[in-house]
Amino acid sequence: MRFTIPGFGKGTIPLVAVAVVLAVLPVVGIAQRWLLYLLLFFVYLAIANMWNLHCGYSGLITMCFPAFIGLGGYTMVIAAWVGIPIPLGIIAGAMVAVLFALLISFPVFRLGGVYFAIGTLILPEVMKQVFLLWRPVGEGAVGKGAGYMLKGATAFSLGDVYWMALAVGIGSIIAMRFVLNSRLGLGLAAIRDNDKTAASSGVGVFRLKLYSFMMGAFVTGLAGAIYYVRQAYIEPVSAFSISWSMTAIIAAVVGGLRTEQGPIVGTIIVVFLHFLLARYPGYSLILQGVILIAVMLAAPQGIVGVIDRLRGIRVHRATLRLATSIADRIKGKGNM
Repeated sequence: MRFTIPGFGKGTIPLVAVAVVLAVLPVVGIAQRWLLYLLLFFVYLAIANMWNLHCGYSGLITMCFPAFIGLGGYTMVIAAWVGIPIPLGIIAGAMVAVLFALLISFPVFRLGGVYFAIGTLILPEVMKQVFLLWRPVGEGAVGKGAGYMLKGATAFSLGDVYWMALAVGIGSIIAMRFVLNSRLGLGLAAIRDNDKTAASSGVGVFRLKLYSFMMGAFVTGLAGAIYYVRQAYIEPVSAFSISWSMTAIIAAVVGGLRTEQGPIVGTIIVVFLHFLLARYPGYSLILQGVILIAVMLAAPQGIVGVIDRLRGIRVHRATLRLATSIADRIKGKGNM
Protein backbone atom coordinates (compact mmCIF):
# COMPACT_ATOMS: atom_id res chain seq x y z
CA MET A 1 0.00 0.00 0.00
CA ARG A 2 1.53 3.31 -1.07
CA PHE A 3 0.72 6.57 0.71
CA THR A 4 -0.03 9.53 -1.55
CA ILE A 5 -0.82 13.14 -0.78
CA PRO A 6 -3.90 14.49 -2.59
CA GLY A 7 -3.00 16.67 -5.56
CA PHE A 8 0.70 15.78 -5.56
CA GLY A 9 1.88 13.65 -8.45
CA LYS A 10 3.95 14.14 -11.57
CA GLY A 11 2.66 17.71 -11.84
CA THR A 12 4.63 18.59 -8.72
CA ILE A 13 8.02 18.03 -10.41
CA PRO A 14 7.91 21.27 -12.48
CA LEU A 15 6.89 23.23 -9.36
CA VAL A 16 9.85 21.83 -7.41
CA ALA A 17 12.22 22.58 -10.30
CA VAL A 18 11.02 26.18 -10.55
CA ALA A 19 11.27 26.60 -6.77
CA VAL A 20 14.90 25.35 -6.80
CA VAL A 21 15.84 27.74 -9.62
CA LEU A 22 14.19 30.67 -7.82
CA ALA A 23 15.90 29.75 -4.55
CA VAL A 24 19.41 30.01 -6.01
CA LEU A 25 18.89 33.43 -7.60
CA PRO A 26 20.34 35.41 -4.64
CA VAL A 27 23.38 33.09 -4.63
CA VAL A 28 24.19 33.56 -8.32
CA GLY A 29 24.22 37.33 -7.94
CA ILE A 30 21.01 38.45 -9.64
CA ALA A 31 20.42 42.21 -9.59
CA GLN A 32 18.91 43.53 -6.35
CA ARG A 33 16.15 45.20 -8.34
CA TRP A 34 14.92 41.85 -9.67
CA LEU A 35 15.08 40.29 -6.21
CA LEU A 36 12.83 43.09 -4.99
CA TYR A 37 10.37 42.50 -7.85
CA LEU A 38 10.24 38.79 -7.10
CA LEU A 39 9.96 39.33 -3.34
CA LEU A 40 6.91 41.52 -3.86
CA PHE A 41 5.52 39.00 -6.34
CA PHE A 42 5.67 36.13 -3.82
CA VAL A 43 4.07 38.20 -1.04
CA TYR A 44 1.24 39.31 -3.35
CA LEU A 45 0.88 35.77 -4.72
CA ALA A 46 0.33 34.31 -1.26
CA ILE A 47 -2.34 36.93 -0.52
CA ALA A 48 -4.03 36.45 -3.92
CA ASN A 49 -4.09 32.67 -3.50
CA MET A 50 -5.82 32.98 -0.15
CA TRP A 51 -8.38 35.44 -1.50
CA ASN A 52 -9.01 33.01 -4.36
CA LEU A 53 -9.52 30.28 -1.75
CA HIS A 54 -12.00 32.42 0.18
CA CYS A 55 -13.98 33.99 -2.65
CA GLY A 56 -13.43 31.64 -5.57
CA TYR A 57 -13.66 28.29 -3.82
CA SER A 58 -15.43 28.97 -0.50
CA GLY A 59 -17.91 31.66 -1.51
CA LEU A 60 -16.58 34.07 1.15
CA ILE A 61 -16.25 37.59 -0.27
CA THR A 62 -13.63 38.55 2.29
CA MET A 63 -12.54 42.17 2.67
CA CYS A 64 -10.65 41.89 5.97
CA PHE A 65 -7.28 40.83 4.56
CA PRO A 66 -5.71 44.18 5.56
CA ALA A 67 -6.54 43.30 9.18
CA PHE A 68 -4.65 40.00 8.89
CA ILE A 69 -1.69 41.73 7.21
CA GLY A 70 -1.58 44.61 9.70
CA LEU A 71 -1.86 42.32 12.72
CA GLY A 72 0.83 40.01 11.34
CA GLY A 73 3.16 42.94 10.75
CA TYR A 74 2.49 44.69 14.05
CA THR A 75 2.85 41.49 16.08
CA MET A 76 6.22 40.79 14.48
CA VAL A 77 7.46 44.35 15.07
CA ILE A 78 6.22 44.48 18.66
CA ALA A 79 7.76 41.06 19.35
CA ALA A 80 11.11 42.39 18.12
CA TRP A 81 10.78 45.39 20.47
CA VAL A 82 10.42 43.09 23.49
CA GLY A 83 13.37 40.91 22.47
CA ILE A 84 11.74 38.04 20.57
CA PRO A 85 13.72 36.97 17.46
CA ILE A 86 12.19 38.15 14.19
CA PRO A 87 11.59 34.63 12.74
CA LEU A 88 9.57 33.73 15.84
CA GLY A 89 7.81 37.07 15.58
CA ILE A 90 6.74 36.23 12.02
CA ILE A 91 5.16 32.97 13.21
CA ALA A 92 3.56 34.82 16.13
CA GLY A 93 2.11 37.36 13.70
CA ALA A 94 0.49 34.60 11.67
CA MET A 95 -0.94 33.02 14.83
CA VAL A 96 -2.38 36.33 16.02
CA ALA A 97 -4.05 36.73 12.60
CA VAL A 98 -5.54 33.23 13.00
CA LEU A 99 -6.79 34.07 16.50
CA PHE A 100 -8.38 37.26 15.17
CA ALA A 101 -10.04 35.27 12.36
CA LEU A 102 -11.38 32.79 14.91
CA LEU A 103 -12.84 35.54 17.09
CA ILE A 104 -14.57 37.42 14.28
CA SER A 105 -15.82 34.28 12.54
CA PHE A 106 -18.71 33.80 14.99
CA PRO A 107 -20.41 37.17 14.25
CA VAL A 108 -19.45 37.62 10.57
CA PHE A 109 -20.42 34.08 9.51
CA ARG A 110 -23.97 34.94 10.50
CA LEU A 111 -23.95 37.37 7.59
CA GLY A 112 -24.20 36.32 3.97
CA GLY A 113 -23.36 37.66 0.53
CA VAL A 114 -22.82 41.40 0.35
CA TYR A 115 -23.51 41.78 4.08
CA PHE A 116 -20.57 39.48 4.83
CA ALA A 117 -18.36 41.63 2.56
CA ILE A 118 -19.47 44.85 4.28
CA GLY A 119 -18.99 43.32 7.73
CA THR A 120 -15.45 42.24 6.96
CA LEU A 121 -14.69 45.56 5.22
CA ILE A 122 -15.27 47.47 8.44
CA LEU A 123 -12.81 45.41 10.50
CA PRO A 124 -9.53 46.76 9.01
CA GLU A 125 -10.79 50.31 9.56
CA VAL A 126 -11.54 49.50 13.20
CA MET A 127 -8.04 48.05 13.64
CA LYS A 128 -6.53 51.11 11.96
CA GLN A 129 -8.23 53.43 14.45
CA VAL A 130 -7.14 51.24 17.37
CA PHE A 131 -3.48 51.41 16.35
CA LEU A 132 -3.73 55.12 15.55
CA LEU A 133 -4.68 55.77 19.16
CA TRP A 134 -2.72 53.05 20.97
CA ARG A 135 1.02 52.71 21.34
CA PRO A 136 1.58 49.07 22.38
CA VAL A 137 5.24 49.74 23.23
CA GLY A 138 6.57 52.75 25.10
CA GLU A 139 4.25 55.74 25.43
CA GLY A 140 0.55 55.64 26.19
CA ALA A 141 -2.34 56.62 23.96
CA VAL A 142 -0.92 59.73 22.32
CA GLY A 143 -2.72 59.48 18.98
CA LYS A 144 -1.67 60.53 15.47
CA GLY A 145 -0.10 57.25 14.49
CA ALA A 146 1.67 54.45 16.28
CA GLY A 147 4.50 53.84 13.84
CA TYR A 148 7.49 51.67 14.72
CA MET A 149 10.85 50.85 13.27
CA LEU A 150 11.68 47.14 13.25
CA LYS A 151 14.49 46.39 15.70
CA GLY A 152 17.10 44.07 14.22
CA ALA A 153 15.94 44.51 10.61
CA THR A 154 19.50 45.20 9.47
CA ALA A 155 20.45 41.61 10.34
CA PHE A 156 18.35 40.42 7.38
CA SER A 157 19.61 41.08 3.87
CA LEU A 158 17.34 41.39 0.85
CA GLY A 159 18.25 37.81 -0.03
CA ASP A 160 17.14 36.57 3.41
CA VAL A 161 13.75 38.26 3.12
CA TYR A 162 13.48 37.02 -0.48
CA TRP A 163 13.87 33.40 0.68
CA MET A 164 11.16 33.90 3.30
CA ALA A 165 8.83 35.42 0.69
CA LEU A 166 9.62 32.57 -1.72
CA ALA A 167 8.73 30.04 0.98
CA VAL A 168 5.35 31.63 1.71
CA GLY A 169 4.59 32.09 -2.01
CA ILE A 170 5.38 28.48 -2.97
CA GLY A 171 3.73 27.31 0.24
CA SER A 172 0.49 29.04 -0.74
CA ILE A 173 0.49 27.20 -4.08
CA ILE A 174 1.07 23.85 -2.37
CA ALA A 175 -1.63 24.61 0.21
CA MET A 176 -4.13 25.48 -2.53
CA ARG A 177 -3.37 22.29 -4.44
CA PHE A 178 -3.74 20.20 -1.31
CA VAL A 179 -7.07 21.80 -0.35
CA LEU A 180 -8.58 21.60 -3.84
CA ASN A 181 -7.76 17.90 -4.12
CA SER A 182 -9.07 16.97 -0.68
CA ARG A 183 -12.45 16.45 0.93
CA LEU A 184 -12.15 19.97 2.33
CA GLY A 185 -12.09 21.36 -1.21
CA LEU A 186 -15.13 19.32 -2.22
CA GLY A 187 -17.02 20.54 0.84
CA LEU A 188 -16.08 24.16 0.19
CA ALA A 189 -17.23 23.87 -3.44
CA ALA A 190 -20.59 22.52 -2.24
CA ILE A 191 -20.92 25.38 0.24
CA ARG A 192 -20.05 27.93 -2.44
CA ASP A 193 -22.71 26.58 -4.80
CA ASN A 194 -25.45 26.33 -2.18
CA ASP A 195 -24.70 26.29 1.53
CA LYS A 196 -28.22 25.24 2.54
CA THR A 197 -28.15 22.22 0.24
CA ALA A 198 -24.64 21.37 1.48
CA ALA A 199 -25.81 21.54 5.10
CA SER A 200 -28.80 19.31 4.37
CA SER A 201 -26.39 16.80 2.79
CA GLY A 202 -24.36 16.54 5.99
CA VAL A 203 -21.58 19.03 5.18
CA GLY A 204 -20.36 20.96 8.23
CA VAL A 205 -20.81 24.43 6.72
CA PHE A 206 -19.55 26.51 9.65
CA ARG A 207 -16.63 24.18 10.35
CA LEU A 208 -15.35 24.11 6.75
CA LYS A 209 -15.79 27.87 6.34
CA LEU A 210 -13.82 28.34 9.55
CA TYR A 211 -11.00 26.08 8.31
CA SER A 212 -10.78 28.09 5.09
CA PHE A 213 -10.98 31.42 6.93
CA MET A 214 -8.25 30.51 9.43
CA MET A 215 -5.98 29.07 6.74
CA GLY A 216 -6.29 32.29 4.76
CA ALA A 217 -5.56 34.33 7.87
CA PHE A 218 -2.44 32.30 8.69
CA VAL A 219 -0.86 32.56 5.22
CA THR A 220 -1.85 36.23 4.84
CA GLY A 221 -0.48 37.04 8.30
CA LEU A 222 2.80 35.35 7.35
CA ALA A 223 2.99 37.31 4.10
CA GLY A 224 2.27 40.58 5.90
CA ALA A 225 4.92 39.98 8.54
CA ILE A 226 7.54 39.09 5.91
CA TYR A 227 6.64 42.19 3.91
CA TYR A 228 7.27 44.41 6.93
CA VAL A 229 10.61 42.75 7.62
CA ARG A 230 11.69 44.21 4.30
CA GLN A 231 10.00 47.57 4.97
CA ALA A 232 11.58 47.69 8.47
CA TYR A 233 8.84 50.15 9.49
CA ILE A 234 5.12 49.83 10.09
CA GLU A 235 2.35 52.35 10.68
CA PRO A 236 -1.45 51.91 10.79
CA VAL A 237 -2.57 53.75 7.66
CA SER A 238 -0.62 51.60 5.22
CA ALA A 239 -0.71 48.38 7.30
CA PHE A 240 -4.52 48.30 7.40
CA SER A 241 -5.06 49.96 4.01
CA ILE A 242 -7.82 48.82 1.66
CA SER A 243 -5.16 48.70 -1.07
CA TRP A 244 -4.20 45.24 0.25
CA SER A 245 -7.69 44.01 -0.58
CA MET A 246 -7.52 45.67 -3.99
CA THR A 247 -4.23 43.89 -4.68
CA ALA A 248 -5.70 40.50 -3.81
CA ILE A 249 -8.92 41.08 -5.77
CA ILE A 250 -7.20 42.36 -8.91
CA ALA A 251 -4.65 39.54 -8.93
CA ALA A 252 -7.30 36.83 -8.49
CA VAL A 253 -10.00 38.28 -10.75
CA VAL A 254 -7.77 39.52 -13.59
CA GLY A 255 -5.81 36.27 -13.62
CA GLY A 256 -8.85 34.06 -13.32
CA LEU A 257 -10.99 33.30 -10.29
CA ARG A 258 -11.41 29.62 -9.35
CA THR A 259 -8.27 28.60 -11.21
CA GLU A 260 -4.88 27.59 -9.80
CA GLN A 261 -2.92 29.53 -12.43
CA GLY A 262 -5.08 32.67 -12.26
CA PRO A 263 -3.51 34.29 -9.18
CA ILE A 264 -0.03 33.67 -10.62
CA VAL A 265 -0.84 35.45 -13.88
CA GLY A 266 -2.76 38.18 -12.08
CA THR A 267 0.04 38.80 -9.58
CA ILE A 268 2.52 39.36 -12.40
CA ILE A 269 0.23 42.10 -13.71
CA VAL A 270 -0.26 43.57 -10.22
CA VAL A 271 3.50 43.80 -9.57
CA PHE A 272 3.98 45.45 -12.97
CA LEU A 273 1.25 47.99 -12.14
CA HIS A 274 2.72 48.55 -8.67
CA PHE A 275 6.00 49.82 -10.06
CA LEU A 276 4.42 51.49 -13.08
CA LEU A 277 2.01 53.53 -10.93
CA ALA A 278 4.49 54.23 -8.12
CA ARG A 279 4.92 57.76 -9.49
CA TYR A 280 1.19 58.42 -9.20
CA PRO A 281 0.20 57.30 -5.68
CA GLY A 282 -2.87 59.53 -5.64
CA TYR A 283 -4.33 57.85 -8.71
CA SER A 284 -3.09 54.29 -8.15
CA LEU A 285 -6.28 52.90 -6.55
CA ILE A 286 -8.47 54.66 -9.12
CA LEU A 287 -6.52 53.22 -12.04
CA GLN A 288 -6.51 49.75 -10.49
CA GLY A 289 -10.28 49.98 -10.02
CA VAL A 290 -10.76 50.99 -13.65
CA ILE A 291 -8.61 48.07 -14.81
CA LEU A 292 -10.58 45.67 -12.59
CA ILE A 293 -13.94 46.86 -13.94
CA ALA A 294 -12.70 46.70 -17.54
CA VAL A 295 -11.47 43.13 -17.14
CA MET A 296 -14.68 42.03 -15.40
CA LEU A 297 -16.74 43.46 -18.27
CA ALA A 298 -14.53 42.21 -21.11
CA ALA A 299 -13.47 38.85 -19.67
CA PRO A 300 -15.34 37.87 -16.47
CA GLN A 301 -13.50 34.54 -16.43
CA GLY A 302 -10.09 36.26 -16.33
CA ILE A 303 -7.02 35.80 -18.51
CA VAL A 304 -6.61 32.10 -17.70
CA GLY A 305 -10.30 31.53 -18.33
CA VAL A 306 -10.07 33.20 -21.75
CA ILE A 307 -7.03 31.10 -22.66
CA ASP A 308 -8.79 27.90 -21.57
CA ARG A 309 -11.87 28.88 -23.57
CA LEU A 310 -9.85 29.56 -26.71
CA ARG A 311 -7.99 26.28 -26.25
CA GLY A 312 -11.32 24.49 -25.86
CA ILE A 313 -12.63 26.07 -29.03
CA ARG A 314 -9.54 24.95 -30.96
CA VAL A 315 -9.85 21.42 -29.59
CA HIS A 316 -13.55 21.37 -30.50
CA ARG A 317 -12.83 22.54 -34.04
CA ALA A 318 -10.02 20.01 -34.45
CA THR A 319 -12.30 17.24 -33.19
CA LEU A 320 -15.06 18.36 -35.55
CA ARG A 321 -12.67 18.40 -38.52
CA LEU A 322 -11.41 14.93 -37.62
CA ALA A 323 -14.95 13.59 -37.27
CA THR A 324 -15.94 15.15 -40.59
CA SER A 325 -12.90 13.66 -42.31
CA ILE A 326 -13.65 10.19 -40.95
CA ALA A 327 -17.29 10.49 -41.99
CA ASP A 328 -16.28 11.56 -45.51
CA ARG A 329 -13.92 8.58 -45.83
CA ILE A 330 -16.61 6.16 -44.66
CA LYS A 331 -19.06 7.71 -47.06
CA GLY A 332 -16.55 7.52 -49.92
CA LYS A 333 -15.93 3.82 -49.27
CA GLY A 334 -19.66 3.19 -49.15
CA ASN A 335 -20.12 4.69 -52.62
CA MET A 336 -17.43 2.47 -54.18
